[in-house]
Amino acid sequence: MTPDAARALLVEKRRETVARLRGLDESWADIVESARDANIDDEHDPEGSTVAVARAQVSSLADEGRGRLAAVDAALARVDTGTFGVCERCGATIPDARLEARPTATRCVTCAAAR
Repeated sequence: MTPDAARALLVEKRRETVARLRGLDESWADIVESARDANIDDEHDPEGSTVAVARAQVSSLADEGRGRLAAVDAALARVDTGTFGVCERCGATIPDARLEARPTATRCVTCAAAR
């Protein structure tokens, strides 16, 4: 994969991830706002998930998104330094097919499987 192709793919992944994080931030704000003035009995609502569960789900998804964003930024840094597509463990070239499927990969297939 050429550096330009890698950068384009990663920039798109970054854009998608930032947009998703914005959506999760909005969901979080909506949950907090809806719970603010309501007399919610989380413990005894048999009809749906609790507000606490909703907050936990959004929080977990946001944490995952922040981790993905950090991985994308690290991959973009590797493009800049010329180390993108090089296995951090053995130094072998990471196959293009793996990088297309997982552009933030830091290990070749063999080293990833050995993990």
